[in-house]
Amino acid sequence: MADQLPKQWYVLQTLTGQEQKAQRQIVAQVRTAGLCDRFDIPEEAKKGEDLNDFNVVVPTEKYQEIKDGKKRLITRKSLPGYVIVHMALYHDEALKHLDQDLWQFIRAIPGVIGVLGGTSTKPRPITDEEASNMLKRAAAEEAKKPRLRVNFQVGEVVRVTEGAFMNFNGTITQIDPDSGRLQISVSIFGRSAPVTLEYWQVDRITDRPEGV
Repeated sequence: MADQLPKQWYVLQTLTGQEQKAQRQIVAQVRTAGLCDRFDIPEEAKKGEDLNDFNVVVPTEKYQEIKDGKKRLITRKSLPGYVIVHMALYHDEALKHLDQDLWQFIRAIPGVIGVLGGTSTKPRPITDEEASNMLKRAAAEEAKKPRLRVNFQVGEVVRVTEGAFMNFNGTITQIDPDSGRLQISVSIFGRSAPVTLEYWQVDRITDRPEGV
């Protein structure tokens, strides 16, 4: 019976930027075709469901970005171009009898262009251990407090836009992405002094560090 077929983990390659589209299409088309028993996908859709829970996974990580003095939360793919899927693509654990119809079905899903490992006629799964490690890392990234995206570099010249040193220029000497602060060196009365500021308190002047 189909529900007794062995399932393995595969890393599907997708067009870059179409990972979540491919994820949605896999779940939707599997349901429409009545192939849920070959995956870990429930037959009935529910409002607000998380497709990652169905072992059709698009790993993501969260970042905070400051723009126009305001923070906004950004979610980006931690494995661009890939979707991790648990499915029964072979009729046997020895991987000798590929289900050609199911394989062609997967390859025909919009956004999917192949599989990482094996060939177009002999796709290879990753091991349970490899899949577990990838999914654990993805879950850990998802659970982390969103990090502030660093748009600056050490050595870059910036202008202070807020605070006591407003309109001073300074060179970035340290960046702390966890706290969202950076340290710059400004010239005060002919002497260099370190100043610690929030990211949003400075604006970029140069496009790259001095001397680069």
